[in-house]
Amino acid sequence: MKPLPDRIRPEKFEDVFGQEHILGEGKILHRILKSKMIPNMIFYGPPGTGKTTVANIIASKTNKKLYKLNATTASLSDVKEVIESLNTLMARDGVLLYLDEIQNFNKKQQQSLLQFMENGSITLIASTTENPYFYVYNAILSRSIIFEFKPLKNEDIVKAMKRALEIVQSEFENTVINIEEEALEYSANVSGGDIRKALNSLEIAIFSTPKDEDGNINVDINIMKECTQKNIFKYDKNGDNHYDILSAFQKSIRGSDPDAASLYLAMLIKGGDLKSICRRLLVIAAEDIGLAYPQAISIVKACTDAALEIGFPEARIPLSEATILLATAPKSNSAIKAIDAALSELDTTNLGELPVYLRDGHYEGAKALGRMQNYKYPYAYKNNYVKQQYLPDKVKDKKYYIYGENKLEQASKNYWDRIKGTNNE
Repeated sequence: MKPLPDRIRPEKFEDVFGQEHILGEGKILHRILKSKMIPNMIFYGPPGTGKTTVANIIASKTNKKLYKLNATTASLSDVKEVIESLNTLMARDGVLLYLDEIQNFNKKQQQSLLQFMENGSITLIASTTENPYFYVYNAILSRSIIFEFKPLKNEDIVKAMKRALEIVQSEFENTVINIEEEALEYSANVSGGDIRKALNSLEIAIFSTPKDEDGNINVDINIMKECTQKNIFKYDKNGDNHYDILSAFQKSIRGSDPDAASLYLAMLIKGGDLKSICRRLLVIAAEDIGLAYPQAISIVKACTDAALEIGFPEARIPLSEATILLATAPKSNSAIKAIDAALSELDTTNLGELPVYLRDGHYEGAKALGRMQNYKYPYAYKNNYVKQQYLPDKVKDKKYYIYGENKLEQASKNYWDRIKGTNNE
């Protein structure tokens, strides 16, 4: 007997749960199927979200010869076999190649398809759990439409489980299968948006539960918990998910949300990526807190050093301290804006020479070249300040640093406004 996910696999878009953003009435994939002009496509998303199901539905609506390859096990010779079939009567209308896990094909293997994609003799539908922009050859990307499949919502998974239950019920004679709604909701909640995982748990629960005295099967939440794997947090240190979580982590701290920051920190900790956490916290301390609380980076450095020294699981404690400190600290991005503005100036402006009185004069002959002549030493003046041009002539009036709207930087601004406004040369 086939596994339950395969027995209930939909044969039309209307029976597919989730992915309404691309499969719903009037949406792009729905329109493509109606047009019967099938382009090259790449389906991108986590496991159990319907990529293979949708590919099968599309394939069934064409007159093309269907081939299925899994790039994990397929070789270049398998691709050549598909190409050779183009000259046969079986493929007189062309070939539709469904290539699963395309990220496992190297550049040469992917390139072998280009010529035939170009002339339309092969229509490619590829699927991948990895970001195609990182793993798929650019020439393939430029000839394909990319569709992102998203994790299913809990309510969609519950609907799919109820549909599966109807099918399983039809396979039993004189047996009623009763499953608590709470059990279905629990399974959906811990499936991580993977419908296949939820259906496998449902099947195990049904077939492993002994019948009661009336010959019926009753599955409650406790039985479902026994048959359901613990929710496994999906994390890939080298994948798209890694950078998405780091991005959400920094944006939550920047947005002063300690709760969201703590959740994303927990995800990073679950992934065991200590170095990335420490590096990102130090970047945040300088980029997002900056001069509003300049001591923060020293505290964060102490916390990250401690975390690296003690390792997991205890490292979570100083990491949490640093995260909450940064999330609740005043914010300023004036430091990064200043250096980025200065760097941009270098890319667009020929600055010419530096002011001659600022240039090094600590060598024989420097005086004859005018080096350090007429330089005003600030400590020789009141308040250790004297008005003097430090920028090159071409950008002498530019402002790269703009004081942030926070207590510390505004106090600094007020101080220098007073000193520079009253200073006499």
